[in-house]
Amino acid sequence: MSHIFDFLFGQYSDYNTIDIVLELVAVFFGVASVICSWRNSVWVFPTGMISTAIFVYLLLKWMLLGDMMINGYYFIMSIYGWYLWTKKVGDTEATPMGRASLKEHKISALIFVATLVFVFVVYQAFDKWNSWTAYVDTVTTAIFFVGMWLMAKRKIENWIYWIIGDIISVPLYFYKGFTFTSFQYFLFTFIAIGGYFAWKKHLNKETVLA
Repeated sequence: MSHIFDFLFGQYSDYNTIDIVLELVAVFFGVASVICSWRNSVWVFPTGMISTAIFVYLLLKWMLLGDMMINGYYFIMSIYGWYLWTKKVGDTEATPMGRASLKEHKISALIFVATLVFVFVVYQAFDKWNSWTAYVDTVTTAIFFVGMWLMAKRKIENWIYWIIGDIISVPLYFYKGFTFTSFQYFLFTFIAIGGYFAWKKHLNKETVLA
């Protein structure tokens, strides 16, 4: 049993206690945020902002620039999404749940490519191409950037990007030595799958009623 514990959590032996506590708090609010998104609740944004703010601090401290940029972007997009989800035109929501249009798919592709280029430039500037994880980080950053933008726009396709990114992130974060964060993405994967089908059910119901 001790061997299993060491395998999963041995890397934390060199961490400060405060950093471990902060990671756990960030994971808690991260999971809460995704559950709120599943339930189509605007609380997805304030809970997510707490999680991402903590992760920005930790990831900067650990010099994981790609991951830090993801969380910094989440924080900014959470402010934007919070505004869109609460904005109303008369008595109706200005940003109802829906499916991405052709234009939004094109914008998603543009965000994906632009993010790849941006992360490449940042990693090149900081000489971070020293591990295969840097290349995976570049791709996951682009995936999550698109997912966050689509979530702010309240489009069901956001879940597809989250699912793909989460699946990649589970082994990636475990390899990096962040077991709790790896567990978080493991939970995120199942929550994202549930969120996709919950939103799909809602949209199909609206289509029938229309």
